[in-house]
Amino acid sequence: MAFALPLVLLSAALFAADPKTLAPEPFNLPLWDAGKVPLASGDGPLDAPFLTAFLPPPNKRNGTAVIIAPGGSNIMLMYGAEGIEVAERFNDWGACAFVLTYRLSPKYDDQARILDGNRAVQLLRARAKEWGIDPAKIGLAGFSAGSALVRHAIANAQPGNPSSPDPIERVSSKPDYGVMIYSAGRKMPNENLKDFPPMFLLAAQWDRGAAAGTVSLYQEMTKAGTVAELHIYQKGRHGFGAAFGSPEFHPWMDLLRHFLIQDKFLPEVRR
Repeated sequence: MAFALPLVLLSAALFAADPKTLAPEPFNLPLWDAGKVPLASGDGPLDAPFLTAFLPPPNKRNGTAVIIAPGGSNIMLMYGAEGIEVAERFNDWGACAFVLTYRLSPKYDDQARILDGNRAVQLLRARAKEWGIDPAKIGLAGFSAGSALVRHAIANAQPGNPSSPDPIERVSSKPDYGVMIYSAGRKMPNENLKDFPPMFLLAAQWDRGAAAGTVSLYQEMTKAGTVAELHIYQKGRHGFGAAFGSPEFHPWMDLLRHFLIQDKFLPEVRR
């Protein structure tokens, strides 16, 4: 009986809570309707890409959104440290976050993943009003193999087809900012870097191939006039994700937040 009163009071408080102060439960958003997925070679769960939405309470949203493409060598997806944990940090900043389940190898190649990344941006932009998103503040962030998806999706983004019968296809698939963690890669032939949005690049020096490619890409972006920010941690490794359990990397998401504030995608932090 000693615990009855506090439990009653707690229940009453929950029922009385303003919906605007509560974060909704995560939910899935298919990128295409069933049977309409382009390049699909089957109709199973792994043939239908989707977004999982992680939204802050309505009264904390500031209009910014991010689509997160976890890594996993294109054969699996690291949903935890490179998906959900990153989404939680964006929610803390007042941004809506959507973790992308994209199509994997060997069944699918980069062409399918480009379609998945482009469609994800269009879906959020076309339906931005539903979640209080500013259609001019939608980013695409990737880790490892997810970085390749980000880069290919940006390079192949289209302005939208205003005459399409599908309202999602009428809007641009180009994200407003990009984030590539550990595996940005070197400049590719015929890649038009000057058309890239503001980019945040980060790797660790001991992840040698990834770090060298990231530095090289940053140099090429600078030559092209692209807005870009580069961070290379000393020592380090591949796959640290949101770095909640890795104090040597823990500050990196604060650096990302600073980048987003500098380019007006997030509001200034109140002191």
